[in-house]
Amino acid sequence: MSLGVRLKKEREKRNWSQVDVAKKVGITNAVLSNYERDYRDPDTEILKKLADLYNVSTDFLLGRTNNLSPYGNDEEGFQKAISDPDLKRWHSELPNSDEEDLRKLRKMWDIIKNAEK
Repeated sequence: MSLGVRLKKEREKRNWSQVDVAKKVGITNAVLSNYERDYRDPDTEILKKLADLYNVSTDFLLGRTNNLSPYGNDEEGFQKAISDPDLKRWHSELPNSDEEDLRKLRKMWDIIKNAEK
């Protein structure tokens, strides 16, 4: 699967328009269209922005892996994931949360995940 096809699939999974994505990464929708049709390749910075936006690895977008995770499956990827300051915060705060807060968090997470489909 080409870079363009992967970019388009990730955008469509989220029900985003080309205009939405282009604004988020600082390009025009015409440029994004060229990427999605494989007429042009994004530069490194734009590729990283797209990977971050879609929460996938640049290797996935480039077709080097089918693993969507920006952290990978290996030990190095695991270490990157657990060194993320936001994840550390969640890891330390969640066990001390009361049941009502956890219920609200699960409900919010479900809303977020379902909104992407």
